[in-house]
Amino acid sequence: MNPFERLHLIAREKRAKIVLPEGTDPRVIKAAGMLLKENFCTPILIGEFDKIQQIALEHQVVIDGAVIKHWKNEQNWSSYILEYLELRKEAAARSRLKGKNVPDPTLEEIEKQLQHPIFYGSMLVRKGIADGSVAGCAHPTADTIRAALHLIGLAPGIKVLSSSFLMVMPDGRIFTFADPAYIPNPTPEELASIGVSAAETHQKLTGETPLVAFLSYSTKGSAEGPSIDAVRKALVIAKELAPHIEMDGELQLDAAIVPKVAASKAPNSKVAGKANVLIFPDLNSGNIGYKLVNRLAGAEAIGPISQGLNKPAFDLSRGASSEEIAKTCIIAAALT
Repeated sequence: MNPFERLHLIAREKRAKIVLPEGTDPRVIKAAGMLLKENFCTPILIGEFDKIQQIALEHQVVIDGAVIKHWKNEQNWSSYILEYLELRKEAAARSRLKGKNVPDPTLEEIEKQLQHPIFYGSMLVRKGIADGSVAGCAHPTADTIRAALHLIGLAPGIKVLSSSFLMVMPDGRIFTFADPAYIPNPTPEELASIGVSAAETHQKLTGETPLVAFLSYSTKGSAEGPSIDAVRKALVIAKELAPHIEMDGELQLDAAIVPKVAASKAPNSKVAGKANVLIFPDLNSGNIGYKLVNRLAGAEAIGPISQGLNKPAFDLSRGASSEEIAKTCIIAAALT
């Protein structure tokens, strides 16, 4: 089955509520119409009701079934402000314990920030009103990431928000590559989190049992160096975080995915030669790797997929089309 056919089936089954904070953008409204027409999810559009309806009418988009919300009409607005204020005070206190001079935010500052549609949308995810968030076609990435970290938060045991790409090979094989988009030089703890998050992403989106390879230029001690030590340490941490996931390293790429090479270089590994989740040691290698496979091998690259949060929150390209926004919503719905 084509991976997107599978995602369509999962999304239709879950019928998740996905908040689209940039609800007055015509591209977002068109995407909402596509999602509703195919019953992929329930879009929650953030913005003034009359304005959204007018734009939908102008573009001949049917959005019957969408939920439209605005902070001005939010019954729980006061409690949302107080909850966010406490969260930011706790974060400030943690920063001061680390020696940083971070003051407590004021009530006015918090209320102003929560009026931002992406932050309000993330609060809806936090409170369970929405199951996930897709934003960024009209706002900087910094806004979407900050809102997600502040209000949705990282999953238990995970140290970092990371990304992955689902790579669909011409022969039908599917790999997950991580992290090709977010973390330039991950620490061993962060690399471990990336591995665990990518394994969970792969399982949810493909239905396959994840077999995770932590990649390096060395296989099982064939070379030595600081970057290899970091990969080895990351593997130890990852196994402590998720002992139920099959993971191994350090492995060279050929040892990770080619059975004949694996039999020679890592004969006792349960992952070598069969890996479907590839964890690159840094952003340089991850970004180059996925683009090589995409451009030279003709693989379809689906992503970037944000991972590591309590609930899905995706950052769009500023130039995203309606089709790309809808596709991202389908992935988010499948991950709920």
